[in-house]
Amino acid sequence: MIEIKKISTIDTFSVRHPVLRSGKPVESCQFEGDNLETTIHFGLFVDKNLIGVVSVFRKNNSIFNVENQFQIRGMAILQNHQKKGFGEMLLKHSEEYIKKELGELIWFNARENAVAFYEKLKYIKVGNPFIIADIGFHYIMKKEIG
Repeated sequence: MIEIKKISTIDTFSVRHPVLRSGKPVESCQFEGDNLETTIHFGLFVDKNLIGVVSVFRKNNSIFNVENQFQIRGMAILQNHQKKGFGEMLLKHSEEYIKKELGELIWFNARENAVAFYEKLKYIKVGNPFIIADIGFHYIMKKEIG
């Protein structure tokens, strides 16, 4: 059975840590804005086991001239569950939530190795790649919705 539901910030760490912050202190899994009232975290459960997470922040990026923006962060699927469509399910669930919140634009910093996944789902790269310290090359990606 597959279920996507709202989870707490701390619940995201069990997936964020091994997938996004492997080898780093667990405290590195805490993102600025995680506990804001306007932030929501979703977990994807398979047979009641949390295997994927995504966080949705109501946050504007000044490079976009759009008012109601949302940032996706911490998108991660446990390694042994990757490439099975779970990431796409989480992303589409997030998009539906953002549409209900009247979002006009979704943006995020995508790791270089995840760009093709997001492009398949109609996100586009904006600008040149940049480095996030201790993590690697990223691209800003966006999708207009509404």
